[in-house]
Amino acid sequence: MGMMNSTEAVLDEKAIIASAESALADIAAIRAQIAKVIFGQEKVVENTLLAVLSGGHALLVGVPGLAKTKLVTTLGSVLGLDSNRIQFTPDLMPSDILGSEVMDADESGRRSFRFIKGPVFAQLLMADEINRASPRTQSALLQSMQEYHITVAGQRYDLPAPFHVLATQNPLEQEGTYPLPEAQLDRFLLQVDVLYPDLTAERQILLETTGLSERQPESVIDAARLQEIQMLIRQMPVSDTVVDAILSLVRSARPGQGNVTTDKHVAWGPGPRAGQSLMLTARARALYEGRLAPSLDDVYALAEPVLEHRMALTFSARAEGMSVRDVIAGLVKQARG
Repeated sequence: MGMMNSTEAVLDEKAIIASAESALADIAAIRAQIAKVIFGQEKVVENTLLAVLSGGHALLVGVPGLAKTKLVTTLGSVLGLDSNRIQFTPDLMPSDILGSEVMDADESGRRSFRFIKGPVFAQLLMADEINRASPRTQSALLQSMQEYHITVAGQRYDLPAPFHVLATQNPLEQEGTYPLPEAQLDRFLLQVDVLYPDLTAERQILLETTGLSERQPESVIDAARLQEIQMLIRQMPVSDTVVDAILSLVRSARPGQGNVTTDKHVAWGPGPRAGQSLMLTARARALYEGRLAPSLDDVYALAEPVLEHRMALTFSARAEGMSVRDVIAGLVKQARG
């Protein structure tokens, strides 16, 4: 691409600012609709939305009963996406997710195969309790998350666009769970920890959800508009300061890079995808907060959801009762100086 002359550049910048401002308005409306039915949990709502606005998938981790499913269905209706839900169980098969070939016979008895699409063919897919299914079934889903198409009996089928997976996982070391392998966790742009609601939110939940009728969220945008916002986020400029902060934070989380505490406590650290995730989600967070360019604050606020599922502690650090979160908080504190 040739160099733009300065008038073109100014026009271009004006166009980007104008479209960013209309995206800001849309995002504010989306937040308002979600707040009608999901009380408190601002950070959870924010991080889940950031994953979708950045074009990625999110893993929601929390004990049962914290409205994770409700959040996903709410997102589906507010973003105008066609959504499906799969409850993962130990006996779930890959074909239960992807779909399968059935044999048809016409009047003359000629037989042919026909593909019946599984629930993965949705724009927003809720994968409930993903760690309850066998590794083989998990990888059927994770492959589609990575490649945006599936292959059944040698035939390729493209998934709808946009395609987002919001998976939930129970943190309790419950019976009959298969933890996701590291390489598969890396496919999730963000890990969103869902904690118990605070007192005011829990009071509101009691009052609002036990009556005869519950408020319903309205749709604010549609799939095509979501894709426009996703494109816009990828066009937002990122300053060198922010890029450098992303690189040094991600690299500081890897053992063998000269960070003393990391070398002591971290068994393996985040790969390059972590930096890519921070680049995308920092821009999305800026828009979410009503700004036109990402700042260092965006990077540090997203350190935990981006890095938490991409690194593991050494045995001795775990024995001392440390958590990955403690380590990330320490790295952020170092980075902030």
